[in-house]
Amino acid sequence: MQNVRALSVFGLGYVGCVSAACFASRGHRVVGVDVDASKTETLGRGVSPIVEERIGDIVADVVAAGRLTVTSDWEKAVLDTDVSLVCVGTPSSRGGRLSTEYLERVTEEIGRALAIKDGWHTVVYRSTMLPGTCEGLLVPLLEQLSGKTAGVDFGVCVNPEFLREGTSVSDFFDPPKTVVGQSDERAGGDVISLYEGLPGPRFQVGIGVAEMTKYVDNSFHALKVDFGNEIGAICSVLGVDSHELMEIFLSDTKLNISPAYLRPGFAFGGSCLPKDVRALTHVARQHDVDVPLLGHVLASNGAHIDRAVDKVVELGKRRVGVFGLTFKAGTDDLRESPLVELVERLVGKGHDVRIYDPIVVLARLMGTNRAFVDQRLPHLADLLVDDAAAVVEHAELLVVGSRHETVLSSFAQAGPDVAVLDLVRLPEELRDRRAEGYHAIAW
Repeated sequence: MQNVRALSVFGLGYVGCVSAACFASRGHRVVGVDVDASKTETLGRGVSPIVEERIGDIVADVVAAGRLTVTSDWEKAVLDTDVSLVCVGTPSSRGGRLSTEYLERVTEEIGRALAIKDGWHTVVYRSTMLPGTCEGLLVPLLEQLSGKTAGVDFGVCVNPEFLREGTSVSDFFDPPKTVVGQSDERAGGDVISLYEGLPGPRFQVGIGVAEMTKYVDNSFHALKVDFGNEIGAICSVLGVDSHELMEIFLSDTKLNISPAYLRPGFAFGGSCLPKDVRALTHVARQHDVDVPLLGHVLASNGAHIDRAVDKVVELGKRRVGVFGLTFKAGTDDLRESPLVELVERLVGKGHDVRIYDPIVVLARLMGTNRAFVDQRLPHLADLLVDDAAAVVEHAELLVVGSRHETVLSSFAQAGPDVAVLDLVRLPEELRDRRAEGYHAIAW
């Protein structure tokens, strides 16, 4: 067991109550704080204000042992503890905007307490908040009201929770991951140590990354539910057993339930993905099945190409060099390649384009691959060069759509006045070297 810490938990709703009780069950001394007298009175009697498996017994045990107490005295709670966990709600206001009212209110109280506290204190936000909220709103409030500096006089962390209602106690003790966004190493160490001995990977990251983590998770969970339901609706009208189908889908942990296809980059293309999405949405329409998620997949993909085109236009560089043309590295397949679409549109807007792809040899293209090029980019022969250095020499702007070794070595020779639009996330050393004039659309 790690060293026993003194924790104050602000907000005794679902997340706060579970966090307070579970940390206390691990031996820490916990003080719960809430403006709702009914919650503090109930918890103070050793009765959980929420209903969930195991939480009642845990609350009763830790209150009886004196490891979990409650108070309405915000200042004393901060002064008597080492770490404050903020677990208040962040509901949606009209139009979907995140409401930070409760976050600000608690932050102000903590800031005033920090002003009169001697020694180090770590403020930890477990509430779900959008990137920029902590550093742009809450840290300035803490510094203003305390007269102290974050990362120097006190620490600030964002520690998102991954607790599902109904299984939150199990999730606390067996987390899928632990994420701590930190103002400084000391604060991050304070928080990560609270989870010592618990399973799952751990990440100490920048505050913005930690803030975004919960939104990415929940959006993906929502996406999965809608995806499963739309597939089920199509299967239903086609007489296909959707549950048997999804068992097969879920068994594939190499491509389906895996990191595959989840690295931000450029748009998808090729002979399969666009065609099959079109076919599936077409058959849904034939059977009057509304599938708005699947129906907008290609539109979303097109919007990503739009972002690249818009960025090139915004940069105002007429001479453009493009590295890469195929839809996937290691193949000469140009069918529905987003890079072909990008080049076609740049040429149409009057840009002087040169292309280098070490895999593409125009004379070797055949069949539907050649037919696609002849239809979409008939003047490719005038744009394609066989020397990467010639593309670098030509370009005021390099659009990088390939990580082939010849591309990387040639790219490294580009002068500092050449702008870069990176679609593949170049190696870090090349990105750092191009700090001025470097642009990307997905990181």
